[in-house]
Amino acid sequence: MDLHFKTFGEGEPLIILHGLFGTLDNWQTLGKRLADHYMVYLVDQRNHGRSPHEPEMDYPRMADDLRAFMQENWIHRAHILGHSMGGKTAMEFALRNPDMTDRVIVVDIAPKTYEPGHNEIFEALRSLDPEALQDRQEADHALAKDIADRGIRMFLLKNLSRRKEGGFRWKMNLDAIYKNYERILQKPSGQEPFHGEALFIRGERSRYIQPQDEQLIHAYFPQARLETVPRAGHWVHAEAPDALYDLVTQFLAE
Repeated sequence: MDLHFKTFGEGEPLIILHGLFGTLDNWQTLGKRLADHYMVYLVDQRNHGRSPHEPEMDYPRMADDLRAFMQENWIHRAHILGHSMGGKTAMEFALRNPDMTDRVIVVDIAPKTYEPGHNEIFEALRSLDPEALQDRQEADHALAKDIADRGIRMFLLKNLSRRKEGGFRWKMNLDAIYKNYERILQKPSGQEPFHGEALFIRGERSRYIQPQDEQLIHAYFPQARLETVPRAGHWVHAEAPDALYDLVTQFLAE
């Protein structure tokens, strides 16, 4: 599994993992800022971005992908930062590979199984024929029938790639993501707690981490602390990049 990645800066390695339907490009602006202090690796997870397409997708496999990526790039130990789905991959990796994990940063996700919440997005994306599209505006208009939030549509449309022969294609493996969606909703499967330093960051306007989840977080990560970013929703890195940057750099510098 040769994961696609970009790297910036020098220093201690910091690996950043995007969320569902995302790509490493979602974190490029913040990653370049963090590269002033760290060797930053932005990674496309399997079935996303320019990484390989595989029929199976769950957190043990994605943690194994990350372990193989680190071994292939001679990264013996790293800080791991993950958002949403990437946050669960980061948790799974730390629980399974504590010897390769320095500090863990999890952005707006808890170590629990979630109820389905992307059905409308899947229906909209699966009803779109990218090869028949003339331009992105046509795609946006088609998605708007089911997805009212323009910001979400723009985020999803970053997955379109123009074909030389005309039309577009999905960068992501939409079929595999859809078929494995129930697995993506699952909690991490690692059994032993991670006793290293961990930071969980939630958006004040997000519902992904509830007050009752703190006890569960500490069951998996006894040393974890929880910080809330004011006026931010689930996409903390896009809505409050300065606040997130400050929290991350302060935590890693301790």
